[in-house]
Amino acid sequence: MNKIIVAECKQEVSSFNPVPSGYDDFSVFRGQELLDYHRNVRDEVAGAMSVFEASEQVDLLPTFGARAITSGGPLAGSDFDRLSGEFLDALDRAGPADAAYFTLHGAMSAENECDPEGFLLEQARRILGETTPIVVSLDLHGILTDRMLLHSDAVVVYHTYPHVDFFETGARAARLLMGILTSGARPVTARVKIPALVRGDELITASGSFGECIRMAQQIEQQPAGLSAGMFIGNPFTDVPDLRSNSVVVMDGDAESARRQAIELAETFWQHHTKMQVPLTSLPKSVEIAADTQGTVVMMDAADATSSGASGDSNAILRQLVQCGYQGRALIPLVDPAAVELALDAGIGGRVRTKVGGALDPNRFPPLEIDARVQLLSDGHFSSETFGQHWYAGSTAVLRFGETTLVVGSRPVSLYDRAFFFAHGQDPARFDLVVVKSPHCEPHMYADWCDRVINVDAPGSTSANLASLGHTKCARPIFPLDEGVTLSAEADVFQRGR
Repeated sequence: MNKIIVAECKQEVSSFNPVPSGYDDFSVFRGQELLDYHRNVRDEVAGAMSVFEASEQVDLLPTFGARAITSGGPLAGSDFDRLSGEFLDALDRAGPADAAYFTLHGAMSAENECDPEGFLLEQARRILGETTPIVVSLDLHGILTDRMLLHSDAVVVYHTYPHVDFFETGARAARLLMGILTSGARPVTARVKIPALVRGDELITASGSFGECIRMAQQIEQQPAGLSAGMFIGNPFTDVPDLRSNSVVVMDGDAESARRQAIELAETFWQHHTKMQVPLTSLPKSVEIAADTQGTVVMMDAADATSSGASGDSNAILRQLVQCGYQGRALIPLVDPAAVELALDAGIGGRVRTKVGGALDPNRFPPLEIDARVQLLSDGHFSSETFGQHWYAGSTAVLRFGETTLVVGSRPVSLYDRAFFFAHGQDPARFDLVVVKSPHCEPHMYADWCDRVINVDAPGSTSANLASLGHTKCARPIFPLDEGVTLSAEADVFQRGR
């Protein structure tokens, strides 16, 4: 029997969010409950389990899982110490194993560790030994460091944006690991560093130019010696020394092929990189367009995207709507625990005079006073529309003032689908204007039926206006923060000896 350890630790952060994440912002699973949870969620661990459990020669050793309830600011140092300590203690207690599968993110960051995934892999290698195969699945927004590649045998990365291949990525990683154990596969990895930070519709893999790179990667994986291939575009908001884009190719024993194809992948990406910036529309112009549009207008407020690490308490669009006297029916999500507490005291049907916005990031978002009626109250527990994960927004209130409806949670929650609205009785299709705090959603969520989508140039810690954020740690020069950036496509090769 092959004893295979399964472990998870995932969060994506924005270094520009002033509110640190903490241990309590994670859902934690220990031992068997890790597998029990993932049986009901179509994600990486579930995909890996589908492969491992199909073999009668595998004995799974679930150890520890921690997944952030949503993205946020960098993890506080003491909380990272606790989280990583529990992760590594669980590996240590698991006893001897033949291999390990980890699902990580890649864009985690802590106050005392700029490369948490690299740290976990380095320490895991110390515990598991130099010859134990470790395969890792990662988000394509991950930041790929030398330490991660030195201490793992292979990495497997998502192939879709918006991300819809969690399950498939886990299955690919598991098949690769089984290939090492049962077929003697010898992974060799080539990585090319690409000095670019990218955003925008060209990254949508089904329709944008980035999809060309992904299709190349999939063709590489289909080769007889192909084990894994993909692109890491990093998370532009996680400002750490290794922030950039990367191409990566993993071949079975063929270093030269891995090197050549990683360079080809990087050069193809570079041909398109200047298109990979989202055109933004100013706040005043956005409201003007909305007022002149018949039907539903979606304002994409990616600057306050909680799934990218923002605080979720931006009232910038709300303030602009009020200042311009917008008359349409507007639906806006917001994080403001104090406003929710007042709503709870007032009860359904009661009225509250409260300030909203800037509860977590008041320097960016000065609070705005409103007089509203409480339409609905909830405990904030609901399931995501996309994958059925349990999400928690804390106590939540629906507030109505004039023609504007605010769905106000007590803590940030992912907003890349419509679940937060639906769970609180609000159908976006019934509004003239909907604020969506995500850079992209699957097309059927909004784009397929709304009349206009506007990418708004609003303030926030995940703004696509990257030059406005103030990067200080990532290597320079880098596109689009600097002029005249060029690509020197050189591949670094990593292979663990056995």
